[in-house]
Amino acid sequence: MKKTKPEGSLSADKLCDLVVKGMEEKKAHDIVVMDLRKVKHAVADFFVLCSGNSDSQIDAIADSIEDEVYKVANERPWHKEGKANKEWILIDFANVVAHVFKKDKREFFALEELWGDAKFTNVAN
Repeated sequence: MKKTKPEGSLSADKLCDLVVKGMEEKKAHDIVVMDLRKVKHAVADFFVLCSGNSDSQIDAIADSIEDEVYKVANERPWHKEGKANKEWILIDFANVVAHVFKKDKREFFALEELWGDAKFTNVAN
């Protein structure tokens, strides 16, 4: 079941751009936007994935995403998890979900393969 965004909130496209900007601010690696809007039974419109090299970078990227979205859209995440272990931090804004991985965990969970029907956009960084 797809979550619904609050009234008056940003479009999924604009929110996705803010998430990417937050990732770029902290030098995230391998940023990929997965457009899930045409994928049957998708839980969000977009997944945005990135990788970081250390616990502190993973944490900084996640904070930067939240800060960027709040600064522009005055929105807080609907749900977040993984902040304590800093291997895979998930920040869920309902229609856009950010995934901040340590490189080895990203390879292990292989979300790009699980959602292979999505449209992929690699962000140059």
